[in-house]
This record gives sequence, C-alpha cells and structure tokens, in this order.
Amino acid sequence: MTSRRERTSLFGTLTGRLGVAAQSALLVLAYLVMLVGGVFGWIGLFAVAGLAAIIGEFAVARWSPPSQLLLEKVGLHWSYRQLTRDLAAVLLVAAEVRLSGGELTLLLVLPAAVWVVSVFAGALSTMIERRNPLSAMVRNIELGPLSSAPTPPAWAAAVAGDRMPLLNLLLVPAGVAAAVQHDPTPFFAAGAVSAVATGLVGAIIALTWLRGRGSGQGPLLPAVQRWLDTYRPEVALYFAGPAKDVYQANMWLAPTEALQQRAVVLMRSKEAFFELADTRLPVICVPAGVDFMNLDLGGVRAALYAANVGANIHMLREPGTAHVFVGHGDSDKQASVNPYSKVYDEVWVAGLAGRERYARAGVGVLDSDIVEIGRPQLAGVHTFGAESVDRPFTVLYAPTWEGWLDDDPYHTSLVLMGERIVKGLLATNPRLRLIYKPHPLTGSRSKMAKAVHERIVAAIRAAGGNPDASSLDGTAHLVVTGRTPGLFDCFNQTDLLISDVSSVVSDFVQSQRPYVVANPAGLSEDDFRREYPTARAAYLLSKDCGELEKIVTVTRAGDDPMTEARRELKTYLLGPAEANPMDRFQEEIGRLCR
Repeated sequence: MTSRRERTSLFGTLTGRLGVAAQSALLVLAYLVMLVGGVFGWIGLFAVAGLAAIIGEFAVARWSPPSQLLLEKVGLHWSYRQLTRDLAAVLLVAAEVRLSGGELTLLLVLPAAVWVVSVFAGALSTMIERRNPLSAMVRNIELGPLSSAPTPPAWAAAVAGDRMPLLNLLLVPAGVAAAVQHDPTPFFAAGAVSAVATGLVGAIIALTWLRGRGSGQGPLLPAVQRWLDTYRPEVALYFAGPAKDVYQANMWLAPTEALQQRAVVLMRSKEAFFELADTRLPVICVPAGVDFMNLDLGGVRAALYAANVGANIHMLREPGTAHVFVGHGDSDKQASVNPYSKVYDEVWVAGLAGRERYARAGVGVLDSDIVEIGRPQLAGVHTFGAESVDRPFTVLYAPTWEGWLDDDPYHTSLVLMGERIVKGLLATNPRLRLIYKPHPLTGSRSKMAKAVHERIVAAIRAAGGNPDASSLDGTAHLVVTGRTPGLFDCFNQTDLLISDVSSVVSDFVQSQRPYVVANPAGLSEDDFRREYPTARAAYLLSKDCGELEKIVTVTRAGDDPMTEARRELKTYLLGPAEANPMDRFQEEIGRLCR
C-alpha cells in the first residue's frame, strides 16, 4: 500500500512529465503547421503558426528548460527548428509571389547566406577560444605577466555560431507581408538586413582570428603550479558545485580565513568562481578534470568539502590529504546523511545531534570517523538578550527550497503555507516587522513555489515593504533575496523565526530565541518532534496556520515556556556552550596538518 504522500508525489511526477511532453509537442506542431502553410500558400495559417512558434521558443527557453532538453534528446535541436522556420518562409513567398529567375535565386541566397556565415563564424570563434583555453582562473594571486591572443568583443562572441540565424526571425513577418502584397520586396529587405548584420559579426570574428595567428595564451597552469609550490597551502576548501549552490562554499570562507594554516579555495566551475563571495583567501578555479588532476596538490594536508558532488573525485584521489566533509549546515533532512559521505576520511558535524543522525540513518559512516566541532560560522550570532533592542518585534520567515523533487509538497512550507503565514503576520495588530528571506534556490525546481514566492513579494510590497532589501536598517517589512544582508545578520534582527526542517533552524538555536517549525504534512506533535529532533524546542505550525496568532502573542509578551528547552537543545545541536567552535575548528585542522 502506498501512502498519501507517495501517491501525491507519484501523481506530481507523472503530471510534470506529461506537461513537458505536451509543451514540446505543441512547439513541434507549430513548426509543422507553419511548414504546411508555406507549402500551400495558406497565409493566415502560416502567420498564426509562425507567431506561435516564435512565442513558444521564447517561453520554452525562459520557463521550461526540461522541454528544451527533451527536444534535443529526440534530435530536434533548436538550430533545426530555425532552419524549418526559414524554409517555411521561403516556401510561402515562392507559393504566393510570381518570381523571375533572378528573384528566385535571391529568395534562396539571402537566408542561406546567414546560415553559411554563421557556420564559418562559429568555427572561427571556436578556434579563437582554443588559442586562449580557460585552463584556470585565479583571485588574490599574482601570477606575473601572461600573454594571450586577441579576442572578439563579448557581444560578437556571444552570437557567433548557431545563434546568428536568429536574425532570420525577420523573415516570418516579411514573408507574410510579401505574400499578402504579392511582392517579394519586404522579404528581400528583411533578408538583406539579416545578411548584412550577420556579415558584420562574421567579419569581426574573421578579423580577430587573422590578428591572432601565431599567438596564444602563456603557460597558465604551470604558472598556477609555481604559485602553489611557493605558497605551499596546507588547507584547501574544495567546491565543485554549480553557481546556484555557491552559498554552500561561502559559509566556510570566514572560518577558513581565520585559520592559522595557509589555506586556498579550489573551485571547478567558472560560473561559481564569479559568484563566490568576497574573501581574502587565494582562489583557484580549474574547470577541466584533466587539468585539475595534473596539478600537484600533495602539500595539502586537509581538504574540506562543503557539498557532495561527482567532481569531488578529482580531489579525493590525493592520497596524502585528509579528506573531510564539512557540509553546508546540519539539519534533519535526508540530505544531511548522504551515503556518499562514506568516501571521506572524516565527517565533521556541529554536535551530538549530527552524530546520532548518522547512527540512525545507517548509511555506513563509522562513528569513529565523526568529529563534533560546533558551528564556527555562528560566532557573530547574538545570543538571547545580548543586545539592546530598539526596533519593532521582528519575525523572520525563512522557508527552505522545494528540494530535488519538485512534486514533494511537504519539503517546504512555502507552497502550502507560505501565503497564509505572510498574510497572517502582515495583519497582526499591533504591527510587527516581517523579514522574508527564502532559500537561494527557491523556485528553481518548482513553478508553483516560484509563483507563491512572487505573490508573497507582491503582498509585502503592497504592505509598504521593501521588496529588494540590501540593508536591515529601518523598520519596514523586507524581502531579502541577495547575498547581503546575510542570514546571520537577519538572525540578529529577529525575535521569532518561522522556518522548515532545515539547517536554518539548527543555526538559529544559537541565539536561544523562540522559533517555529512548519508541519505541512500534518504529523502528530509527538511524531514530528521524534522524527525531527531540531524541533524539540520549537512551536509547531500546522498547515492551516491556526496557531500563528497565539505563538506571536506569547513570544511577543516574553512569556515563553520553551526557553529552557532551547538551552538544552542548543547543547545537543551545536555542542557545549563553553566550547568555542572556532577554537575547535582550528584544533581539528591543526591535528590533521600535523
């Protein structure tokens, strides 16, 4: 027998796949109808189908990457779809306009010229890129003078290749106009504009290629290796995840900067490299696995991993290095006990809760390989009553994201409860201050989560709030989605947290202030606290949010019955209060480096 939750998840998965297939099929149908309309000279049908195809392409690229991927998997790459569009426009004009031999030749040559130039420009652009291979990028490192071959302007490089035929979009309305007027002039004019623009880009690419003959980038990787040999880093913070997950590395920058040992940040994604937060640490990004494995990193004594990703294997192969999984926050989520963790020499957790979590999960991580170090990132989080309060009572709503399965309605409170929570807080009398800080990945997997997020932002804006806050100053409601202000800065402005089963809760316990954990699945209170130990000292909020008003009233009045429970939970989650987590972090790093 499957549970209601499993049936909901299965239905959501099936519905999602059918939706992707339907979107892809409709786009393909638009092109087929467009082609038929062109062949038979059905101008109205061609115009409607052409408009649908153009809008569909934009919609798929903007809102439905899975549909784009499905079309490519079945061999319908977007360049083939563009070619179909151009062919349909040519056929429409040929069917409806009487053409001389010269005009027919021009009808075929103008669109074809765009394609020919795009092919050669794409090839030359690739050759230019190979002269300056992106073997490595660095920050806070001086490698000395390095030569490089000339490169085209960024805008020209961006459109060179299969993007150039996009200019032939002009042929669709021009073809309709030519067919209606029985005059090829509009088509010839649009084709000439496309051909000239494409030729301009192609000429820029060709001239850049000619100027760079015989030149190329200097020995970048050897220069990086020379720097490594000179600097001799003992600790490496390794991050191989994508740009959207770079927050996972960002949270370890400050503790790594504070170490007594020489440290370096090693990255594998150029997009993530550009998104990494400001740091004084030297940063090296080597995207290619072969290039990275050719670096001599034997001097690194301890490698810290913030995320479980496949490219970790390129660092894990270093035999003389102690490999430590530090993660990106302790929580009761299943992701916090990934079986992949067995590959590391040690797994570092905040407190006893993390150790027991692995024991309960039984994923093969030995208890002897687990080290409790606290959370060195939390040094700046003020404990209860540590600062003078001269501001309104402030509630932070920080829901987690929808997770890898966007059909799981219980992973986050945002979809089922978010609007009720926010509207309930905005309607509270006397007025309180709301700070809404969603997870950085919110809406990246679920259209529903993205839509709810946008409605929440609109509601906060309508209530006079700042929908794009970059500072916590003032007393207005805030929406915080950027890198700054950071989560811990928000903690220090917060009297009551509302969140989900996530590491946000574990970290907030450092403040000893009251917090609420959402229970969208409707588990009984005993079952919920037993399954999610981080909720032992929490107020629980059911799907209908009926408890919200009472929770705000009790915590606002200072008559909080959960105070002592939070003190006990803090020790369980984050380690003894008297132990300085940064000292523990330094001590364990020192042990590995010895």
